[in-house]
Amino acid sequence: MKKVLIITYHWPPSGGIGVLRCLKIAKYLHHFGWEPVIYAPLNAQYEFLDETNFKDIPSGITILKHPIREPFNLFKKVSGRKQTDSQNPVYLSHRKKSLVDRLAIWVRGNFFIPDARCLWIKPSVRVLSAYLNKHKVDAIFSDGPPHTNTVIAMRLAQKFNIPWLADFQDPWTQVDYYTMFPISRWADTIHRRLEQQVFSTAAKITIASPTWAADLERIGAKNVSPLYYGYDEDDFANLTALGQTQQFSIVHAGLLGADRHPGTLLNVLADLNRELPGFSGHLKIKLAGLVDYSITNLITQLGLDANYEYQGKLTRPAALQLVYEAALLLLPLNKAHNAQGRIPGKLFELLRANHPILCLGPANADSANIVQQCQAGSTFDYDDYNGIKQFITQQYQQFLTAQVMNNAGNYQQYSNYEQTRLVAEYLNHISNEPSGKKN
Repeated sequence: MKKVLIITYHWPPSGGIGVLRCLKIAKYLHHFGWEPVIYAPLNAQYEFLDETNFKDIPSGITILKHPIREPFNLFKKVSGRKQTDSQNPVYLSHRKKSLVDRLAIWVRGNFFIPDARCLWIKPSVRVLSAYLNKHKVDAIFSDGPPHTNTVIAMRLAQKFNIPWLADFQDPWTQVDYYTMFPISRWADTIHRRLEQQVFSTAAKITIASPTWAADLERIGAKNVSPLYYGYDEDDFANLTALGQTQQFSIVHAGLLGADRHPGTLLNVLADLNRELPGFSGHLKIKLAGLVDYSITNLITQLGLDANYEYQGKLTRPAALQLVYEAALLLLPLNKAHNAQGRIPGKLFELLRANHPILCLGPANADSANIVQQCQAGSTFDYDDYNGIKQFITQQYQQFLTAQVMNNAGNYQQYSNYEQTRLVAEYLNHISNEPSGKKN
């Protein structure tokens, strides 16, 4: 069986969506003739912890770990934040950004390149070089962000001439939050130079959506293919559908930042509370995970507090159970220049949950295309008051009559098993190419 070195920052006990990419690939690779060797940090400051992810680690695989130095605890101490607060002052905040927040953002963008985990690069290259001198691997797989993983893999691929599959959950310089950093010209030059070195070194590149694959090729990447997050059928094995309940629950599980602010949707719900008989008694807005303060403030201002149930940070099984019981699933896309290619990892689990999806974002986005292809719901612009209102009214009428909308499309192609099959095919190809060269 061939071996692939998987370099990842996120690994159990990490929670959230980021850990699932490499974890699910590692889980199923042995079905396709590949044995994963995992490299992950020993003492990472994960924002979310979820012990339930340990069950997906294949027994008997090699897991290498090395300590990492991260700046987040120092940032929280200096800024007066709680240890439970978000690590990212750019992307989400429960409060307005302070002077310390703005200074931290500037330092992060200009001195921590490619990201805040960059202090892990040199020691990791040293440790993994010692391992590779004694143990043969047939390929390297890295997952970024954090693109510290990407740089580590690139250094090793260059040093040992091992074919490398560089996977991107998000782009690098094209990612939406890149422009949120006050990056100087010299720092931007370093970022882009590293990115181009990745393009020229990797034997194969995958990224989370077709649009982003095309975007990467426009700036110089070659041999790029989409690789979807997918869903794991095993994760749904023990879930129970509660059937018709007294709640018309609209559910979102995951990060709900200011860049996904569903203001028009909340106004629609407030208006339907007043206009539609019985609606206010049935409506429940259930949000799990980090929610931006501006969203919770608007919920209060619109008089929706009685309908709002904050679920807190849930374990993965609990989040999936919440989704499985929903009447309507909310999928807000980032309000950003690259939203067309934004496919949230949760989309595929929403498809598998088999409940109607309300997607907010561009109608031509990759996510919208998948929702349409699977006949799983509808997509509306964030400000499409009439369209959103009509859709929710229709879904509420179906709720009252106990009609259930099921996906008619084929979503099985998006399973983690099938996506891992693609990874194995790419690894087979690059490991059989002379020096892992691209086509």
